[in-house]
Amino acid sequence: MISILERIFIGKNKDIHNPEIRQKYGMMCSIVGIFLNILLFSFKELAGMMTGSVAIVADGFNNLSDAGSSFLTMIGYKFAGEEPDTEHPFGHGRIEYLMGLIVSILIIMVGVELFRTSIIKIITPEEIETSLTAGIILTVSILVKLYMYSYNLSLSRKIDSTAMHATAMDSVSDALSTTVVLASMIVHYITGKNVDGICGLLVAIFIIYGGASSVKDTIAPLLGQPPTREFVDDVKRIVMEHPAIIGMHDLVVHDYGPGRVMISLHAEVSGDDDIYKLHDCIDKVERELKAKLGCEAVIHMDPVHIGDKQREKMQCRIMTLLKGIDPLITIHDLRIEEGENVTILSFDVVVPPKFKKQPSVVKKLVEEEIRTLGAYEAVVEVDQSLV
Repeated sequence: MISILERIFIGKNKDIHNPEIRQKYGMMCSIVGIFLNILLFSFKELAGMMTGSVAIVADGFNNLSDAGSSFLTMIGYKFAGEEPDTEHPFGHGRIEYLMGLIVSILIIMVGVELFRTSIIKIITPEEIETSLTAGIILTVSILVKLYMYSYNLSLSRKIDSTAMHATAMDSVSDALSTTVVLASMIVHYITGKNVDGICGLLVAIFIIYGGASSVKDTIAPLLGQPPTREFVDDVKRIVMEHPAIIGMHDLVVHDYGPGRVMISLHAEVSGDDDIYKLHDCIDKVERELKAKLGCEAVIHMDPVHIGDKQREKMQCRIMTLLKGIDPLITIHDLRIEEGENVTILSFDVVVPPKFKKQPSVVKKLVEEEIRTLGAYEAVVEVDQSLV
């Protein structure tokens, strides 16, 4: 079904880096989610009335809340695709994350209310009836939710959507909760024991857990999170494909929402090359990054004196010393300034991700190590590698 809808909604152009195409994918999945969840809600409420089961009713309202979530997500995709304006020069992409956060909070609120209702049902249980029709409805619901999980997960990976990934996780959580409700009916049919309230409680816990997980997933990009290793590797590959660039560092990635990524980096170039040719090369790299990765790039040129034996020797000595602090530490932008009584070594130190020592501690350790070389003083800046 999704492949048919892709042809209708998306058309032949499936360039996911194009904000318009990405918006169409989001709208398509949201509309499908609204339709299927309202359908499941209607049938489950019918089954709930037939059996008197609070667990089935609770599961049905969970689907209704999912339909509302899909509607909010659709609004998010709609506004996220709007072009930048004077008030929002970097676009509106983060609305997708904001809507995901609102949806997650609503899911938790539904779960808390169902938790309360289920506690009451455990304390004062009501008689329920089993029904073959209700059993069929729940079984079909499980299959539909697993299908929704499959296509949402697939498309979330395709267009790199946090909101769609949260929807996929919510769908598998719904399938599990409906399985619990179905199990309660089977237990009642076989043993006559009423575990409806307990199962309703389990459903509520599934819903709250799913909502909390979604909150975590949507808050992370709002607060700021490191880019993926794949993205960093792609940037490095594109930049280093150009022979004029001999190294890169200080990559910074600003995520203003899907399709609204801004990056800056330093590109090392030979100080002996023609400045105009280097400028043209940097412009070309910036255009390639935008065309291939859909990001705006600003590149700073760092001139390096190639063939400076003193600098190369000193860099090797410094790297050997720093391996004692951590084997993954690297340096760049080494400058040597001869003074009357001491030689100043200026450079940046790059520590690996999740490095436990604070930058101030690393700076002090590096400065102490440099003094062991003799009449040297270090001027150090500490950076952290993104991945």
